[in-house]
Amino acid sequence: MDGGVPGTARRGRLRVAVRMHGASAVVTPSGELDHHTADLLREQLEGCVAQGRSRLVVDCSALEFCDSTGLNVFLGARTKAEAAGGGVHLAGMLPPVARVFEITGADAVFTVHRALDEALTE
Repeated sequence: MDGGVPGTARRGRLRVAVRMHGASAVVTPSGELDHHTADLLREQLEGCVAQGRSRLVVDCSALEFCDSTGLNVFLGARTKAEAAGGGVHLAGMLPPVARVFEITGADAVFTVHRALDEALTE
């Protein structure tokens, strides 16, 4: 799948689905986001921005694990989306993933929503 094009891609323990919802690109990573799988999510997020979708809503409800490499993917996507006039909204983070954002303070630089529907109605 080409980066950012609606559909699904898989690499190792990570699956990433992309769909459009109004002005937002909804990106849904499922599984484990780490050093071995981070490029897949990076490609999809950057592809969305490159195609003019700068409001990225990441549905984290099926993301079971995120290490520092994964966190850097989110931070990089935020920088690119904001430079294009948009931003990154994180929705439905499971406790292990939310903890990574809390410990590092990264939760303060993202718009975090309890659920996907909340992020899409904002």
